[in-house]
Amino acid sequence: MTTKIPEVSSLVQEAAAAFTSQYGGQPSVAVAAPGRVNIIGEHTDYNDGFVFPMALPMVTVIVGRKTESGLCRVKTLTDKADKPFEVEFPAPSSSKPLQPSKPSWANYIKGVVTCFPGVVSGFDAVVTSSVPLGGGLSSSAALEVATYTFLEALTGTKAKSLKDKALVCQKAEHDFASVPCGIMDQFISTMGKKGNALLIDCRSLESNLVPLSDPNVTFVIINSNVRHTLSGTEYPTRRRQCHDAAHTLGKTSLRDATLQDLEKHKGSLSEEVYHRARHAISEIQRTEEAVEVLKKGDYTAFGKMMTDSHNSLRDDYEVSCPELDQLVTIATECPGVYGSRMTGGGFGGCTVTLVKRENVDDLIHHTQECYTGKATFYVCQPAEGAQVLSL
Repeated sequence: MTTKIPEVSSLVQEAAAAFTSQYGGQPSVAVAAPGRVNIIGEHTDYNDGFVFPMALPMVTVIVGRKTESGLCRVKTLTDKADKPFEVEFPAPSSSKPLQPSKPSWANYIKGVVTCFPGVVSGFDAVVTSSVPLGGGLSSSAALEVATYTFLEALTGTKAKSLKDKALVCQKAEHDFASVPCGIMDQFISTMGKKGNALLIDCRSLESNLVPLSDPNVTFVIINSNVRHTLSGTEYPTRRRQCHDAAHTLGKTSLRDATLQDLEKHKGSLSEEVYHRARHAISEIQRTEEAVEVLKKGDYTAFGKMMTDSHNSLRDDYEVSCPELDQLVTIATECPGVYGSRMTGGGFGGCTVTLVKRENVDDLIHHTQECYTGKATFYVCQPAEGAQVLSL
């Protein structure tokens, strides 16, 4: 009833076979980096708040070998990527810096190659992934972090710290994909540990692992398999609205504001900006509180906060959509479900639901019966972050 998540070893075998077919010979390096699901703390990162993601067992794998050709040649096996599936570009130099271009999937790789602190003389590589594209599970960060890990193994140049590694990958996305993302996705893909979620302070860039390995509960990620076409201004508009609200409240960011501060200045804000700020302020507070109750094993309180988070994203931040709302409603009707919410940027993609393991099949069956679309299900525990693999 659930989508079987491919074993990492099978992805490596698939990529290695494609490598031999494409380039001849064998790859010398194999790496993997995971996608992520954010359990709670949505649209808080650019407000200096807290986020609470976990790494997923869905990963991006890169296999390859170093060359002295001065060329970087990459083939992707991800058929939902934009074409062409094969690219070739020169290794970057001060006289010939790389520039973004088509296909868009290669820009994430180019960005990391450009920002990488070591010398890249050239390489051949094959990429494959079990992270669904466009589902809000951060396939882009998985590709970036996998690329950096691949270059580390290839050149012997290690990042000074995992934080530095994540920040380089974030810069690559800013510069080459023109996405002003926060640091959550790259941090969790780099720093994730099996059996733990990661609380990230987006202001200080400090992070703490939080154990999440109770065998009696699990997370079910449900992909709505819809992605609504947007004008492209939704994300930057909300960032600006939050910035404007913080300025009106006399705060550096909404991290420093309380709901009482917001109510005092309600008359100075447009109704829309007021609602955007109310979500950000309440979500930052909710995320901190949720992690504390989770540490105590209070899944009922934690699940309620997940659902409250969804309602806030739906009503105040207006980044949900009918399909996500329907999936959350269906989930919260089921026995054994503690809470459910949309995850990711919104307007489609996935929900994440905390449920007793014994009730997973009930949840999936009920969703299949009631959801008007065609959903895909992933049953997940927190997985490992980026790693070098054996060939």
